[in-house]
Amino acid sequence: MATLKINGATKTVDVPADTPLLWVIREHLRMTGTKFGCGKGLCGACTVHIDGVATRTCITPVDAAEGVEITTIEGLGGDHPVQKAWIAEQAPQCGYCQSGQIMTAAAFLTENPNPSDDEIVGAMTGNLCRCMAYKRIKAAVARAASDMQKG
Repeated sequence: MATLKINGATKTVDVPADTPLLWVIREHLRMTGTKFGCGKGLCGACTVHIDGVATRTCITPVDAAEGVEITTIEGLGGDHPVQKAWIAEQAPQCGYCQSGQIMTAAAFLTENPNPSDDEIVGAMTGNLCRCMAYKRIKAAVARAASDMQKG
């Protein structure tokens, strides 16, 4: 049994301790915004926040997620400045990688609210986009940073 604090709610799941958090989120808790991409922590599609840090859930065992605050894309609430910027900049094409991209960007902007273009590229490099929407993703992160500074 694992007890998780996810999106502000406490959930208990009966899974082996080494079950990847990704599968607990998707299959047991039915929060399907977090995507499976590579299963090796390389693509970023499965990114959520654990205590505010962008974390790959496909390589995070559920027992490592007990006692911490987990936020999924559903937990951002749809009104986050990064989500608004994503829409304004028309960042997604197929959309598959976007929840991981958004979660990475949101954590990054919390740490660095006024990033340079190079810092944005560096922060987002670990998230792969098969549609090659990187220019729009970079523009969306920059727009979100600007919007967040304006309040």
